[in-house]
Amino acid sequence: MKVLFNTAALFLTATLLSFGAWAEMSPETIPGANTVDSDQAKSLFDQGVLFVDPRKDSDWEAGRIPGAVHLELNKNLSEESLLAEASKDDDIVFYCNGIKCMVSAHASEQAVSWGFKKVHFYRAGFPDWKSHGYPVE
Repeated sequence: MKVLFNTAALFLTATLLSFGAWAEMSPETIPGANTVDSDQAKSLFDQGVLFVDPRKDSDWEAGRIPGAVHLELNKNLSEESLLAEASKDDDIVFYCNGIKCMVSAHASEQAVSWGFKKVHFYRAGFPDWKSHGYPVE
């Protein structure tokens, strides 16, 4: 019985670990957008560029890049809501929860499709921002 339990536990563990490997990775680039790393994102931040956080409310409330505007992807991100914050010629940085988060990729794609010309896709996102010791709120 103990052997059966151990075998089942091992199988379950291996199965769960394999699902983690299948987690969808965000694309490295978004057509029409500029992918930026943490240093480039910080430089844009220091220049006063608009950061948009399209993550869900609970992620937003848990922490964010200071001054970022919260426009949740499937809730209130629209061409109109984005135009209320910036013109189509302004720089805009989208970020989310890192390379396994598709939210900022989809938000960046949307902004490009709406005609925003200076979209920056911060693929590494908030976790990498924090790990660099950059300001958070």
